[in-house]
Amino acid sequence: MAQQLSLIALLRQFVVAMLVLDTWQYFMHRYMHHNKFLYRHIHSQHHRLVVPYAFGALYNHPLEELLLDTIGGALSFLLSGMSPRISIFFFSFATIKIVDDHCGQWLPGNLFHLFFRNNSAYHDIHHQLYGTKYNFSQPFFVMWDRILGTYMPYSLEKRAGGGLEARPTKDCKDD
Repeated sequence: MAQQLSLIALLRQFVVAMLVLDTWQYFMHRYMHHNKFLYRHIHSQHHRLVVPYAFGALYNHPLEELLLDTIGGALSFLLSGMSPRISIFFFSFATIKIVDDHCGQWLPGNLFHLFFRNNSAYHDIHHQLYGTKYNFSQPFFVMWDRILGTYMPYSLEKRAGGGLEARPTKDCKDD
């Protein structure tokens, strides 16, 4: 009979997996932006979506999918020590989160927006033409952007026709 993990142990595995996945994806994502060959031939496919939409979250070149998601997922699985059963919940959660980050919507009561600074508005800034040098972090935390100076603050402003728009609060012309 398999030993049941405590809720604390499960939370620890989730947090470790989140930190590992975020670390891997930040550095690989940033590298794909700074390496002209990788950006032009691999990552630019994802950035054809200037205005992200939910199903565009995984609109990637197959090599990018392998490098960012498959290897990052394997590392987070192995280093967190989670079981295959628990990993199903973790990767389902991560996939739903990344789809939400690309939905382009700021919906009232969205729990992802309450618990994570890395949300649809944060990632929308990255997909805007002036934001491609910023906000590389995904899918959970913004710590690497803050630590390494690639964080672009933003505000949510009401649109004339309704809804909200994410706009940078930093002058983007200084780069």
